[in-house]
Amino acid sequence: MSTLYEKLGGSAAVDAAVDKFYRRVLGDDRISRFFEGVDMEQQAAKQKSFLTMAFGGPNNYSALDMKTGHVHLVAEGLDDSHFDAVVEDLGATLAEMGVPAELITEVAAVAETTRESVLGRI
Repeated sequence: MSTLYEKLGGSAAVDAAVDKFYRRVLGDDRISRFFEGVDMEQQAAKQKSFLTMAFGGPNNYSALDMKTGHVHLVAEGLDDSHFDAVVEDLGATLAEMGVPAELITEVAAVAETTRESVLGRI
């Protein structure tokens, strides 16, 4: 059985999606402020590594856990509405890239598994 990572197109597809995703995020007034002063090249590399692992690809993710990595953003007001905006932007990016709706639903479900830790609730 293919992993979500393989179904999406592997490394090249994840890399392209993350690059397009962050362009969308930086233009999204709902969430762009959380990325001010962030090294976006480094951020994109971490996101590519995380999504590759989360989607069933090679696990080379070595960044902080989700709660620790986002605690400063929660202190700045990061909440469910912002998390929803990120998931929406990710889905829109994938749709723009021609990813089938059922795979976008799978991606959203994977993202949803991180909500409680990203928002510091567990």
